[in-house]
Amino acid sequence: MIIVTSGHVDHGKTALIQALTGTNTAHLPEEKKRGMTIDLGYAYLPVGDKVLGFIDVPGHEKFLANMLAGLGGIRYAMLIVAADEGIKPQTQEHLTILRLLQIEQIIVVITKADRAGSTQIDTLEHQLQQYYPFLDSAKFFITSAQTGQGIEPLRDYLCQLPNLAQRNKPFRYAIDRVFTVKGAGTVVTGTAFSGEVNIDDELYLSTGEKVRVKNIHAQNVASKQGLAGQRLALNISADLNRTQIERGDWLLTEEPLVATDRVTLWLEAESHLNENQPVHIYHAASRTVGKLNLLTGKSFQPYEQGLAELILDKPLFLAYGDKLILRSGDAKSVIAGAKVVEIYSPKRHKRSEERLNFLKKLVQADTAEQRIQLYLQQRAIPIKQIAWTEQLNSTQLADILRQNGDLHYQDWCFNEEFVGQQKMKILTALSNYHAQHGDQLGLSKARLYRIAAINQPEKLIYHFIDQMLLQKELEQTRGWIHTPDHKIQFSNEEAELWQQTEQQFIQYQGQALWVRELGNTLAVEESIMRNFLYKAGKLGYLTPIVKDRFMLTETIYQYAKLIKKIIAKQGSISVNQLRDELNFGRKVTVQLIEYYDRCGFLRRKGNQHILRDGDVFDL
Repeated sequence: MIIVTSGHVDHGKTALIQALTGTNTAHLPEEKKRGMTIDLGYAYLPVGDKVLGFIDVPGHEKFLANMLAGLGGIRYAMLIVAADEGIKPQTQEHLTILRLLQIEQIIVVITKADRAGSTQIDTLEHQLQQYYPFLDSAKFFITSAQTGQGIEPLRDYLCQLPNLAQRNKPFRYAIDRVFTVKGAGTVVTGTAFSGEVNIDDELYLSTGEKVRVKNIHAQNVASKQGLAGQRLALNISADLNRTQIERGDWLLTEEPLVATDRVTLWLEAESHLNENQPVHIYHAASRTVGKLNLLTGKSFQPYEQGLAELILDKPLFLAYGDKLILRSGDAKSVIAGAKVVEIYSPKRHKRSEERLNFLKKLVQADTAEQRIQLYLQQRAIPIKQIAWTEQLNSTQLADILRQNGDLHYQDWCFNEEFVGQQKMKILTALSNYHAQHGDQLGLSKARLYRIAAINQPEKLIYHFIDQMLLQKELEQTRGWIHTPDHKIQFSNEEAELWQQTEQQFIQYQGQALWVRELGNTLAVEESIMRNFLYKAGKLGYLTPIVKDRFMLTETIYQYAKLIKKIIAKQGSISVNQLRDELNFGRKVTVQLIEYYDRCGFLRRKGNQHILRDGDVFDL
């Protein structure tokens, strides 16, 4: 378990930790020379079967970025205030940050009690509670590192604090230092936000590369395992000459999603906020800049809460509930604290009433189960995105989906309401098509998808169409999808003529035939034959590759399959190559390949033709 110390410069943070643990956290020569903490310092206190870890964060305003890096994933904090100096600027700023990050418990430690009288100390305690009402329930300790006053009671109190870290979630670890140890290789240090890690585990860097954990030091002790809430040093199988690792990167059990550069927040203002305001953003050990957009007002007053959006210059690896601190554009003052509500925020319609209501419900939701129900309202979401957003492993997510009555197919999860909405859109699109094109048998699966649900996952909509076919909500005739009540068919005379016509196509072995040729051969007047062949086309038997020149539709599909096979091998196909494969004349080959271009199956690129949409001729 990690406890962070904060407070004004030279108020005795480092001396207090040394009194508690016996360790001087001023590890840098510059720190020892100047007598102040510049970077993060660490110390550890073994207590029974656990080890308490202390982070000594910088108190000087110039080193606030390092102080903020120490607060990622921390549940407990000690506010250090010197009895002889009282409340100072960094005392106020650190208290503001602790409040905005909603630290579970702040323990107020008044140090240097040997330098002040009891009246002065009582006055300081009263001032802290009066000026900062959220400290009313805080535990106060009066200490002196010089005399030992109050050190033992403070140590005893800290030792009995429960560990609130989330160990049952996937491992998530923020890197704040990277270095090389001779004989061991690359070592990273940081705080485990959640989960656990063991020697020989394979982890993902946030850059996407895989590394193996060779050794672990947990709370400064060699260990076979590292747990959430611990300070860990991990010896990993990464060569710094080839793998770029830096402060702010992550180590993760699950492969990370793409970092987000647009995120929605629930924000609490510390000062007056304006729309489109430049800000500095702090998250764990990461720091970047961006712009703040307010979603529930044109400006926020101090202590006002509401929804906002951040547009980041450098994308961050964020999850629901992550805490951020925002500082002003000049980085001189803390202006807000925030909690992540949604990653991958939309660019449009972000202030609509429907969207704002959705976001407010997300903020109010207490559990992942409730939030997942909200995520899946009227949309399908990739399983990996929900798992990352809520930091769930596959078993945990599957249990929640089952508990909520939600569904999943391949890489997507959704609910019954979404299925019903998409099926209704498919039926409506087909009904409208039949009403406008009563002489057409139906649509191909690919075209039906484009008309009914172009913004939805293609494979998922195909799955719904297949379900509707199995359940007889739709029918498929020679590859054309239509509603069960939509029928066009040959008369008895036309059926006899089709048998003769089909024999002609079979006799010519896949060749294209003209209306006039067929009319002359079968002794049918040309205009009658033309109308008949186009009706056969609407029924799905024939396809005109140019006006009045037809092929059997099944032959068109066979040739498309051949073309896909050739393109899969060599990337493209030419007219001459297709002519040689089919043993056709050049003119009909050009007509056929141009037909494939027109219908979106192929696309011409110079003298070659490449695949545009391989699903067009998949039944």
